[in-house]
Amino acid sequence: MEFSFSDDQNSIRELAHQIFTDRASDEFLLAFSRTGETYDETLWQTLAEQGLLSVAIPESAGGSGFGLIELCIVLEEQGRRVAPVPLYASAVLGGLPIAAFGSEAQQQRYLPALGAGTAKFSAAIAELGMNAALATNVTATREQDGWRLDGHKAVVPDGAVADFILVPALESDGQQTIFIIDTGAAGVSVQPEQVGLSGERAAHLTLDGVAVTDDAVLGNPGQGAEILEWLEQRANVAHCALQVGVTEEAMKRTAAFLGERKQFGVPLGTFQALAMRMADCYIDVEGIRSTYWLALWRLSEGLDARAEVRAAKWWACDAAHRIVSSTQHMHGGIGADVEYPIHRFFLMAKLISYSLGNASQQLAHLGRLLAEDDSLGFRALEV
Repeated sequence: MEFSFSDDQNSIRELAHQIFTDRASDEFLLAFSRTGETYDETLWQTLAEQGLLSVAIPESAGGSGFGLIELCIVLEEQGRRVAPVPLYASAVLGGLPIAAFGSEAQQQRYLPALGAGTAKFSAAIAELGMNAALATNVTATREQDGWRLDGHKAVVPDGAVADFILVPALESDGQQTIFIIDTGAAGVSVQPEQVGLSGERAAHLTLDGVAVTDDAVLGNPGQGAEILEWLEQRANVAHCALQVGVTEEAMKRTAAFLGERKQFGVPLGTFQALAMRMADCYIDVEGIRSTYWLALWRLSEGLDARAEVRAAKWWACDAAHRIVSSTQHMHGGIGADVEYPIHRFFLMAKLISYSLGNASQQLAHLGRLLAEDDSLGFRALEV
């Protein structure tokens, strides 16, 4: 079997690495964190100019025509620098479903704007990881000339800067339909919530009698549940991609710190206890990477990846907690400084771990899948 990346994929990784490294340096991120700004528009436009916002956009809509693998490669590099751009929300939550389920007119309207960096997207799907009691709902009422949407959606990722938000809504018959909502339309209210763990700005979305036409429906009416399941799998895998970058870079920085910092005249890295903790971090990073790659490959090949995605996200939640807690702890007192670089990796890892379901929720989903389908268990044993 061939496990290496293609020349194109390696070129995308090298380009993304160079852009994120050059712009999102530790010095820049520290200065940026003191400005009160949420996102780096200069970096966002650079990603657009270099074609990295459009790697998963079809060529017919002005993109590069690649797919989820290439987009995840870019997300890994973003995670290594904890770069402040809404790439996950725009390209994954917005771009991928529009490319897969959108009409030709929708793709031509929205995707070139995403690729050019002139429009930002998100999707109101946070309730997929919430307790049912905390979930919010939007209702869709069929009218003669279109639809009327009413309701609320909480914790929309990067919703504070989104120009368009994909919103699942319940019809009177209980079916779900997904609408592409212009945040500047009449009746749409986007209220920025408190700055999140890693500095991102989620938002509370309110729809009050918002009138939309059939052109705003993504896919077909009643197809919402299918699209949500499709999107949730890819959103979770994209989280894993970010987490690989975050945790691996936190581990590498800690290894370098332990090799330089001395106690009793010798490097801290020579202490057996710390060396063993670093070895555990390495094993956990590889666990995240290997399960994520398996899930990503199955999705890219159009194979059933439900169990693999849940397993990968569980690793990305559970193992990441051990990694970033250990790396911060091994930095000693300086690791508690909120302006010291290692702290940003801790916060980003925790944000990912609690998005779209934490480790316990992912494990519960995986258990139900295995209980419902014996073949999934046998597939796991074969792997």
